[in-house]
Amino acid sequence: MPTLDRLGRPLANLRLSVTDRCNLRCSYCMPEEEYAWLPRADILSFEELARLVEVFQGIGVEKVRLTGGEPLLRRDLHVLVGLLARRGLADLALTTNGILLGEQARALKAAGLARLTVSLDTLRPECFQLLTRRDEHARVLAGLEAAHAAGFRGTKLNTVVLRGVNDDELVPLLEFGRERGLEVRFIEYMDVGGATGWRGEEVVSRAEMLARIEGSLGAVRTAPGDPSAPAERYELPDGTRFGIIASTTEPFCRSCDRSRLTADGIFYTCLYAPNGTDLRGPLRAGATNDELAARILGLWRERRDRGAEERLGLTERGTLAPASTLRTDPHLEMHTRGG
Repeated sequence: MPTLDRLGRPLANLRLSVTDRCNLRCSYCMPEEEYAWLPRADILSFEELARLVEVFQGIGVEKVRLTGGEPLLRRDLHVLVGLLARRGLADLALTTNGILLGEQARALKAAGLARLTVSLDTLRPECFQLLTRRDEHARVLAGLEAAHAAGFRGTKLNTVVLRGVNDDELVPLLEFGRERGLEVRFIEYMDVGGATGWRGEEVVSRAEMLARIEGSLGAVRTAPGDPSAPAERYELPDGTRFGIIASTTEPFCRSCDRSRLTADGIFYTCLYAPNGTDLRGPLRAGATNDELAARILGLWRERRDRGAEERLGLTERGTLAPASTLRTDPHLEMHTRGG
C-alpha cells in the first residue's frame, strides 16, 4: 500500500539535489552573483545519497530525479547514477541546464540514466545572456546534440516564460522541439526561493500561452499524461506534443506526490515549505534504515502542504523571501531544494 498524506497524496516521487551550486545566474532563480553556499562537510556522499534513496524506495518512492543547483557540477555524477540505476527504480531522470552535458552525456547514459530534461529558455544567444548573465548558449545546444548522440530519447525542454523577455518564442521553441524530437514544457514564472525580482505582471499564464499557440499553429487538444505530473500535456494538429506547468495561476497541489531532499540531507515535503527536517544527522549518527523510514513516514503522513495554492490566495502577492533573508538561510533557495 502506498504511503498517503492527509490529502491522500502518495509518497512516490523524490527530487534529489546533489549540489546547491550553479554555473548560471538566471534572473528567475539565481539573480545574485554571490550566495551563501552549503558547508562542504554537510554535503552527502554518493553512498549516503544512495542509502537514503534505498530508504525512500522501501516506503513507496518509485521515481527519482537528480537536480541541483546544476547537478552536472557534482564531480563524477555518473558514479551516483550507476548506484541508483542498480536499484531498479521505475524512473531515474536528471534535470540540467545542459552546459556540461556535451562532456558527460555518454557516461551518464552508460551508467543507466533513463531520461533528461534540459532547461532552454530561448533560442536567441543575446536573450540567453540577458537571462543567465553567461555566454553559454552554444554549449547548451551542443549538449542537446551530444545527448541525442549518446542515445537519450524523449528528452524534454523546460522553458520559463517571462513577459517581455522570451514570451515571443513560444512557437519557435515548439518548432525547434518538433525538429529534434524534444517535448517542450513551458513553465509559468514562479514566486519561489530566489525569485527576488518576481512580479505578477511578468507571469504569462497557461491560458494566454495556449491562446497564442493556437493563434499561430491551430487548435490545441489535450494529450494523455500522468495525472500526478506537474505539466498538462497538449497536442497540435500536426501531432507535436508539449506541456505547460501552471504552478502560479493554476496550482496542482492536490495531486502533488513530490518530496525533496537537499544535497546536505534536509527533507522537504513542499517546494514552498518554510522548514525541512534533517536526515543527515540521524544518518551519520548510525540510524538504521527502519529508523530513517519511520522519520520520513511520520512527516509524510501528517503532510498537508498546499504551498502554491496558498500563494494564489494571497490578496497582495510579492516575492516569497527577500534577498536578505535568503542570505541567512540558503535552504530557502530553489537552487538548494531542487525545483
